[in-house]
Order: sequence, then structure tokens, then C-alpha cells
Amino acid sequence: MSIDLNEVFESGLQYFGKMTASISHEIKNVLAIINENAGLMEDLALMSNKGKPLDPERLATLAGKIMSQIQRADGIILNMNTFAHSVDESQKRIDLGDTLGLVISLSKRFASMRGVALELAPSHDPIRITANQFFLENIVWLCLDYAMDAAGRGKRVVVRAERASNAILIRLAMPDGLTGESGRIFPGKREEVLAGILSGELSAHPDRGEIVLTLPIEAKH
Repeated sequence: MSIDLNEVFESGLQYFGKMTASISHEIKNVLAIINENAGLMEDLALMSNKGKPLDPERLATLAGKIMSQIQRADGIILNMNTFAHSVDESQKRIDLGDTLGLVISLSKRFASMRGVALELAPSHDPIRITANQFFLENIVWLCLDYAMDAAGRGKRVVVRAERASNAILIRLAMPDGLTGESGRIFPGKREEVLAGILSGELSAHPDRGEIVLTLPIEAKH
């Protein structure tokens, strides 16, 4: 299969833009909550200056909420940093569980907006492959994007990685059935191009509510 570099370039830019926009939105939400709680603490200080006794329990509650949001922001920025570094190398040894976990974490805001729950099935042993991490994240996101629409509101998408004889399978299962409407053919050209550049194969199985991405353990050059 010939690789359409324009398709790869466009897909990568759209994916990078969508994820960074979502990350910035989450950070703004965190800052808004911190600002609101800091304002409440300022109000308490002003009332204390006017003679009203401070409520230590309320102060502790507000401080706890601020600390919780700081921890949340730290996690968001850690994910952003990991995501940004996924373009550092064209080929690298990847812990598949970590990569899938990152894509799911970055996608949870979109899942929440659609009322869909995303789950990563635990793997007993680490699964590692050599591949282009950014392209792998991109195709997994495209699969998730389609699966969230196909699953429908109130449904689940379960992601699982497993070993086959000479390959790795990434399965996206919709165990509650397909009740939604994706409104597009899947896999489309973009997904097929990315699967090709990863030397893999992508297939959809609506009859059993599953998408399967098959990848080689070692990248083919």
C-alpha cells in the first residue's frame, strides 16, 4: 500500500491540535476552580478583619479543594508533557499499556461529553513493541473516536492489548452493544493510511461490537 503523506500530515496535525486544545481547556477549568476557592478564602479573611471569627473547618475544606485541583493540574501537565515527547523519535520501544493509558486519559473529556465510559483492561505482563509512538497514539484515538460514537450514550468502550503468535492485538470492545450512529465508514482512508505506516492491519467487526488493530512486535523498515 502506498502511503499518502498528506493524509498522514493532516491527521497528525488535527490530532495534535484537538488534544492540546482539550488539555488547555482542562487546565483553564482547574484554574477557574482554584480562583473560585481562593476568592472564598479572601472573603473569609475580609470578614475576619471586620471582627467575624474565622471558621478553621471551612478554611481547611477550601485549602483541601485547592490542593486537589493542584494535584489534578499536575496530572494534566504530566500527560501533556508525555504526549508532546511522543514525537521525539520516529521509532522507539514502547510500553503499550502506558501508551494506551495515555490516549485514554487524553480522551476522557471527549468521552464524558458523549456520556461514554472508557476502560483499559489490565494486562498481567508488560507488552512492548517498537513503533512510531505518535502515529500509534493517533490511530488509537481515531479508533476510540469511532467506538465512542458507535457505542452510544451510557455505554462502555473497553481497550485491551494482548499477544498473538507474532503480533500484538489492540482490541476495542463495546460490550454493551452498538446503539449509536457513527455517521461514517470505518475504517476510512485516514485509519488505513496510519495502519499501513505502522505495518499493521485494522478491522471493524460490528457483529461482535469490536475493533481490532493488529501490529507487528518489531517495526518493519
